[in-house]
Amino acid sequence: MAAAAAARIVEVRETTRVERIGAHSHIRGLGLNDSLEARHVSQGMVGQLAARRAAGIVLQMIKDGRIAGRAVLLAGQPGTGKTAIATALAAALGQDTPFTSMAGSEIYSLEMSKTEAITQAIRKSIGVRIKEESEIIEGEVVEVQIEKPASGVGTKVGKLILKTTDMETVYDLGGKMIDSILKEKVQSGDVITIDKATGKITRLGRSFARARDYDATGQQTRFVQCPEGELQKRKEVVHTVTLHEIDVINSRTHGFLALFSGDTGEIKPEVREQINGKVAEWREEGKAEIIPGVLFIDEVHMLDIECFSFLNRALENEMSPIVIMATNRGVTKIRGTNYKSPHGIPLDLLDRTIIVPTQPYDEKELREILSSEGRIIV
Repeated sequence: MAAAAAARIVEVRETTRVERIGAHSHIRGLGLNDSLEARHVSQGMVGQLAARRAAGIVLQMIKDGRIAGRAVLLAGQPGTGKTAIATALAAALGQDTPFTSMAGSEIYSLEMSKTEAITQAIRKSIGVRIKEESEIIEGEVVEVQIEKPASGVGTKVGKLILKTTDMETVYDLGGKMIDSILKEKVQSGDVITIDKATGKITRLGRSFARARDYDATGQQTRFVQCPEGELQKRKEVVHTVTLHEIDVINSRTHGFLALFSGDTGEIKPEVREQINGKVAEWREEGKAEIIPGVLFIDEVHMLDIECFSFLNRALENEMSPIVIMATNRGVTKIRGTNYKSPHGIPLDLLDRTIIVPTQPYDEKELREILSSEGRIIV
């Protein structure tokens, strides 16, 4: 009985850690082995072995830089895992890889031109990894001295003694630094970093030299080694943003807060040209690196001839994401024309696509999908 009760307690504790998930949030990759053969059930993917193996070859082409000017078309019946394969491909490219998903019918309901909507989707799918060097002070806190006025009114005065394995220095503290130290609850024995540009203080943990002290340290306390060398160091900080985020920040008076203001509206081409020039400059100087992401367009047959023409040209751009399209149509009319073509896509664009067909799941695979989703939700 006691063992059964204990088992029930463990089960309840694990249930509380379950977080809300999306339709494809459990997918971690394409589920391929080293020979690019698809495992039947792996990394959240089930079945579609041929399509996943084809996506794995596309992934290898992307990594080798041999897919320039081309797109991928996932063609199959509804519910055959086209969105799942696109999500898995983006996950396999890396954690920082931007992934933008849109439906072809979306562009008709937005309060902007069709080409602007596609441009924004493309630039959301291109990441920029920006490298910056900042000066920091890193050391172990020997002593913190803060003197408050006896009357309670006036400026606070303080001193901070930091040391490394090679040196020890005393710093005079201003009012803002004292407030930051009090807020972070910095005390003797903490290993901290101070950003000289912003004054931000970060606690890295407690020094191993203080591990035997009779402090009230909890189980979550992290112990680190005392830093070596000089107190002042240069540290490389890496930020990853999308081109669209840079566009929004530079085209609005609110700056960074414009990202939270809802609909961004249309962005002037002049702004984008300046940003492209600046990013190219950063790349030449080694300060930035372009991360081509994935733009997934579902219901691609809903795009019209103007959108296809714009997309065809955008694929030739130097900074173009990997475009993955999906459709469940056969031979149908190209919107905006009287011509018919396979999947409702113009032949000139169709010639530039790698077509990956998907097949309906059989009963066994459907059972595995439902049982795996059940394990995630419970």
